[in-house]
Amino acid sequence: MQKLIIQGGQKLEGDIPVQGAKNSALPILSASLLCEGESILENCPELSDVYTACQILTSAGCKCDMKHHVVCVKADTLRNSEIPEKLMQEMRSSIIFLGAMLGRTGTCTLGYPGGCELGPRPIDLHLQAFQKMGVKVHEENGILFCHTPNGLHGAKIHLNFPSVGATENLMLAGTLAKGETVIKNAAREPEIIDLANYLMKCGAKIFGAGSDSIRIQGVKKLHGCTYRIMPDRIVTATWLATAAITGSNLRLLHTDVNSLEGILDVLEQMQCQCSYQDNHICISAGKPLHAVRYLKTMPYPGFPTDTQAIFMAALCKANGSSVIEETIFENRFRHVDALVKMGADIRVIGRVAVIHGVKQLHGATVSATDLRGGACLLVAGLGATGETVLTDIAHIDRGYDKPEILLQKLGAKIERIFSP
Repeated sequence: MQKLIIQGGQKLEGDIPVQGAKNSALPILSASLLCEGESILENCPELSDVYTACQILTSAGCKCDMKHHVVCVKADTLRNSEIPEKLMQEMRSSIIFLGAMLGRTGTCTLGYPGGCELGPRPIDLHLQAFQKMGVKVHEENGILFCHTPNGLHGAKIHLNFPSVGATENLMLAGTLAKGETVIKNAAREPEIIDLANYLMKCGAKIFGAGSDSIRIQGVKKLHGCTYRIMPDRIVTATWLATAAITGSNLRLLHTDVNSLEGILDVLEQMQCQCSYQDNHICISAGKPLHAVRYLKTMPYPGFPTDTQAIFMAALCKANGSSVIEETIFENRFRHVDALVKMGADIRVIGRVAVIHGVKQLHGATVSATDLRGGACLLVAGLGATGETVLTDIAHIDRGYDKPEILLQKLGAKIERIFSP
C-alpha cells in the first residue's frame, strides 16, 4: 500500500521534462509483435501499464527488456497466442494486443480487459470489425477464442464511433492482412499517427493516419526498428494545470505543442500566459484564474476526456462558474466527491458538472478512483492549503512516471509513503 503526502500551497518553479506517451507506448509495444528482428523503443515511460504490456509480450514468448526508458523487443521467439486473463485484467487497453496477435498468428485467446472503471468500453466494435476481416469469434466462460480459418484479409470498415482502440487494432491487423483495409470514421488522435509512423518505419504501408479515413495495404512481413515514442500530451496538460492552480511559472521541455491546441486555448481562457519555442512551453499563472464558461469533451481535436478531471481541479479555484460536459465516458465524474471534500463547490447533473470557483481548497484524505481522477486529486492537493493524503495511487502509477520526484525538484512538498 502506497500513498502520497502533499503539503499544498507551494509555488513551483523550474523545468519539467515531459515523459513519453503512455497511449502511444502501449499500442507500439503491441505492434512490435508483428515484426521480425528487434525493435528498440526509446522514450518509453516507466509505468505499471507499460510493465504489464511487457509481461504480455514475455508471456507470448517474446524477449522483452526495459532499461532507462528504452524497451527492446524481439518477437522472433513468439510461441503462443494466448494472453493470460490476469494480465488482461490489469490493463484497460490490453485489448490492443488482439489485433497484433491476429495479424501475426491468425489466432488469439484472451479475456476481457480490466483497468479503470469508467463505464462500459465495449469491445463489440473491435470484434465486429475483425469479423469483416475473416475472424471467427467464440466466447466460453468469459474467454474469447478468435481464429481466422481462411486467413486474415483486408476489408472496408466504417466505425460507428471514432474509437482510438478500435482504429489502432484494425491498423495492427491490417498491416499483415491480405489486400487492403480501409477504416472510415477513424480516430484522429496524435497517438494514431505515432503508431502509423512506427509501423511504416517497420515496412508497413499506411496512408491517411491523422484523418478520418485510413488505408492500409497489407505486406508480407515487417522488420524491427529503432523508434522514439512521442511526448505525452495528457501528462503535459497535467503539469500545465498544476501551474495554473498553484500560480506558478514552469517550463515544459520536449513536448509537442501541435497536439495541445485545444488545451492551450482553455488555459488562455483561464488567463494563463503561455509561450512556445520549438517543443518547449512556458506557462506563467501569476494572475487569478478565470472560469471557463463551457467545456465539452470530444474526440480529437476536441477537448480530451483524459484532461477533464485534471482541469476541473484547477477550475475549482477560478473566479466565476465553469460548466463541463462529459460526452465520452459515463462514469468520469467519480473524482467530484473527493474535490467537494477538499472544499470545492461542484454540482453534477447527469453528464454535466457545474463548478463554482472558491477562494481556497483545503487538504483532506482522499482516494484515487482511476488514473485521471487520481491525477486530478494530485493537482488539487498541490493547490490546496494544508495536508492532503492521497491513497490508492497505483492508479496514478499507470500513467505518471514517478511524479513525486519530478514535483520535488520544482519545490513541491510531496513524498511517497510505503505502508503495510
